[in-house]
Amino acid sequence: MAGKTFSEEEIAQLQLNPHVKRVSRTTITYTQEFRERYMSEYQKGTAPSAILSQAGFDRSVLGKERCDSIGRNFRRMGKRESGLEDMRKNGRPLKRELSPEEEVERLKQKVKYLEQENEFLKKTSFLDRKAACAHAQRRNSKSSTQFSSGTTTN
Repeated sequence: MAGKTFSEEEIAQLQLNPHVKRVSRTTITYTQEFRERYMSEYQKGTAPSAILSQAGFDRSVLGKERCDSIGRNFRRMGKRESGLEDMRKNGRPLKRELSPEEEVERLKQKVKYLEQENEFLKKTSFLDRKAACAHAQRRNSKSSTQFSSGTTTN
C-alpha cells in the first residue's frame, strides 16, 4: 500500500492491540479472529468505522485509506478457497533460530502448500489425459469415417 507509514510510536501502539498479529512501518497483519469478527459484524450491518473502534483501533493512526480498504481486502480474502486465512509468505530467510512452535507452524504451512500443489497437479494431469483421450477418439472416428466411405489416406 502506498499510503501511510507508521512512526515508531504508532507501531508500538498497534503492537499492543490484541487483534494485531504483526506490524511494520507499512503493513499490519491482523489476527485470524479479528478478520472473522470483522466480517461477521460487517455482514450484520455494523459500519467499518464502528468495528475498528470497538476493536480498539485508533482510526487516525490507521489512516483513512487503510480504514477504507480493510473491509474491501477482507471481503476479497473471503472469496478465496482459503477464506480469510493469511496466505502471505515472507520471502527473506530468517536470521534467527525458530522456536519449536514457530517451526511447527512453518512446517504446517509448508504441508498445506504442498497439498494444494499436489491437488493442482492431479487436476492438470487429469485434464491432460482427458484431452489426449478426446484427441485419440477424434482421430479414430476420422479414420473409421474415411474407411467406411472407401477412401484411403497415405
